Amino acid sequence: MRAVTLRLAGRERELGRLLALVDDLAQGRGTALLVEGEPGIGKTALVRAACDVAAARGFRVCRGAGDELGRPLPLLPLLDALASARSESAAVTAERLLDRVDDLCAIGPVVLVLDDLQWADEASVAVWRRLAGLVPQLPLLLIGVLRPLPRRADLAALRKGVTRLPLARLAPTDVVELTGRLAGGRPDEALARLAEDAGGNPLYLVELVEALLRGSAIRVDATGTARLVDAGVPPSLSAAIADRIGFLGADVRRVLVAAALLGVDFPVADLAAVLGLRVVELLPALQEATVAGVLVDGTAGLSFRHPLVRTALYDEVPEAARGAWHTEAARALADTGAGVDRVTRQLLAADDRLPDWVADWLVVHGSMLVAHAPEAAVDLFGRVVVAPNTGGRRGVLLAHLAEARFRLGDHHGAEAVALAGLEHGTLVDLHWTLAQCRSMTGRSAETLVEVERALAAPDVTASDRARLLVLAARAHWDVGGLDDAERLAQAALVGCDRWATSWALHVRTIVAMARGRMTEALPLFDRALAVAMGEPATSDLRLLLQINQAVTLGELDRGAEAIASAQVVRHAADQVGNLVRLGQAQSALGQLLLDAGRWDEALVDVDLLADDLKHPMVSRCDHGVAALIHLHRGDAVGARRHLDAAGTGLEGHVIGPLALAVSLSLEQAGRVREAWSVLTGWDGAEDLLPDFVRLAVELGEDASAAVAHAEWLAVEPAVPHRRASAAYCRALVSADPAGLLRAAEEYRVAGRPLFRAKALSAAAELHASAGDRASAREALSQAVDVHAELGADWDSTRLLARLREHGIRRGPHAKHRRATHGWESLTPMELKVTELVVAGLSNRQIGERLFLSGRTVATHVSHVLAKLGVRSRTDIAREGIRRLGATG
Repeated sequence: MRAVTLRLAGRERELGRLLALVDDLAQGRGTALLVEGEPGIGKTALVRAACDVAAARGFRVCRGAGDELGRPLPLLPLLDALASARSESAAVTAERLLDRVDDLCAIGPVVLVLDDLQWADEASVAVWRRLAGLVPQLPLLLIGVLRPLPRRADLAALRKGVTRLPLARLAPTDVVELTGRLAGGRPDEALARLAEDAGGNPLYLVELVEALLRGSAIRVDATGTARLVDAGVPPSLSAAIADRIGFLGADVRRVLVAAALLGVDFPVADLAAVLGLRVVELLPALQEATVAGVLVDGTAGLSFRHPLVRTALYDEVPEAARGAWHTEAARALADTGAGVDRVTRQLLAADDRLPDWVADWLVVHGSMLVAHAPEAAVDLFGRVVVAPNTGGRRGVLLAHLAEARFRLGDHHGAEAVALAGLEHGTLVDLHWTLAQCRSMTGRSAETLVEVERALAAPDVTASDRARLLVLAARAHWDVGGLDDAERLAQAALVGCDRWATSWALHVRTIVAMARGRMTEALPLFDRALAVAMGEPATSDLRLLLQINQAVTLGELDRGAEAIASAQVVRHAADQVGNLVRLGQAQSALGQLLLDAGRWDEALVDVDLLADDLKHPMVSRCDHGVAALIHLHRGDAVGARRHLDAAGTGLEGHVIGPLALAVSLSLEQAGRVREAWSVLTGWDGAEDLLPDFVRLAVELGEDASAAVAHAEWLAVEPAVPHRRASAAYCRALVSADPAGLLRAAEEYRVAGRPLFRAKALSAAAELHASAGDRASAREALSQAVDVHAELGADWDSTRLLARLREHGIRRGPHAKHRRATHGWESLTPMELKVTELVVAGLSNRQIGERLFLSGRTVATHVSHVLAKLGVRSRTDIAREGIRRLGATG
């Protein structure tokens, strides 16, 4: 440690803090740390010193850095740090990077550094933030290095909840000490006074003293005193850097200026391509620049010693010439087959008017660019489509631009571009984007007009016709035209286009589901999946089909099969980074777990994805599930948080769990009639029927229409919960306790414990009212047992209070309340996760074993840490081994 400290005058305390975190890392305890300070204050040198110590101890050290040129390209700093390649989209790449960190941490302690975080793209910052949330579980020292400017909202949010290490300017004594080391002797009064002009900034001080040494302005006498003999010094840090560069030869400076175009870090091969030279011809200049302290080894090849050095060189190029040089650099890199990221970085800095070859390059690489970096795609395609020479490429270019805008959430902008593109011919891709825009803004009826016009065109191919019919069918579905949707979907099946056929079958499945014909929908799923299998263009549809298939299995009361299917498709969506389908799969799983009484597991997934990454209806449904569970458990504060997050809106759409939660909240507040009115949409969500009828009976209202609807649904004999609901509603209206007990048994068969408990509770109250104390006590005992398994404390408390009015109390066999801490408090899923943590599996490996997403595993591990009162995975493993030993 002494050798390290000597290189960092005045930073002993800060280095000590960093090395203490490295010590914690050896014990399996991770930390997220932000090192902050002005440019040149020594942030990078300090972190590098700690990384050297970590590497010497055998820890893996991964380093990356943001830079201004690369900011429009998501995740570049992390890709460099973790030596990873892009996947098919930015979302998939982010998930792969998280898996990569998880896998590395399973091997041993990891230090992951992102320097110049202020220049990193938003996706990199978001992944850093997610990793910061995982450090209690992983042997990961996560370090972000950043300046105070520019100010960004995402970086401000990043500072909350993580350890921060601000670096102040060096104290005067430290300035004197560092000056002496640099000068080779104790500074005299003049040199010390001059060193004060550096303002305690180590980089400026180093450049200042070394500039004096290069100019022979410092001499060390026989007494070891470094004397200032010439006061001609650089007036600023940039001038000091320019002084260093000024000592280099013209050929070296030309190479360095070209390197500055490529960024702070650059591959040597790219520099050779831009200059039109072989790498061997560059070596003398690169060696001289390295000896002069301008270049150092970087993450991707070579790197400028400090970003300010690169800025000084870049500023030497006249501003009017920079754009043209970036354009030439992009062409040189494209001609050598360089990656899309590297070419795009240069094009983004090029002149607004791009040459013709760029349009051809974008036609070839457009899909990849839109998938990986839609913001950069909007910039480049927006510049190219206004050029006069795009010709026949214009329609394709506009299609890419429309898709990029849609991916960024600019639905109106995407719609405008798509409409402009349709003037250049009927492109199904443009119609598809246009339809999605209008669906998201509630204007699917307009899609029908556009599609009918396209179908009437004389040059429509059979394949395009089938795809347009599918779009029309989906639009009819959106506006509630089930008959037309089914008719057009059937018409689209006539062709041989697999994409259109699979989507048409999908429309038929959702129509069957909407009509309650679940047994009819199930074989359609199998058929649609068989058609879509192996077709790359239908990968998203396959996920959607599997989600709806799991929902259908749940509606048929094949609960275990439905939950397993939902877990599989959620894992698949997570693996490919499809956040839309991941959100839908998690929501479907949450509702299945709610119905099955596995409430702790249902709560895990609600907040795994941010609301802005989900469709509004999915988000509101998730919050409804969570609020409903919290209300039944008597947690009004937790419920209110989710009800507030769900908000209002989406009138006309009945979201079952949310409606039930809002109704129960009002009922608990004594506003029973308002609670009942919330459930009037029962004809669009059958799960509302039982509570609608229950409250109607309590209020003395007519519930005959709802009972009749429940009985109509029960005509399908293979669905136990529908039979149960019909029996429950009938028995409530007729005050028949025996009928309620039959309904409770049907709910037990259906695997719906909450509704079983409701039927048992109603039966207990009716028996009590009739004076049948024994039957009332038996129903009460069973209901309270179910409540205890669910943790439904509010329901249990209310039922016990109502029966006490009849002099009936809980019997001696009631189950105990659930534990909240210790091993007994762990849910079955948390126990499974814990067993695999003890076995040494990473989160990704656990997820693959249990068909859970990485986020879900991380949440389970967090719960285990809190319930066991420990700090790290290592502690979990230690406690697990100790428990196994104690239990034999």
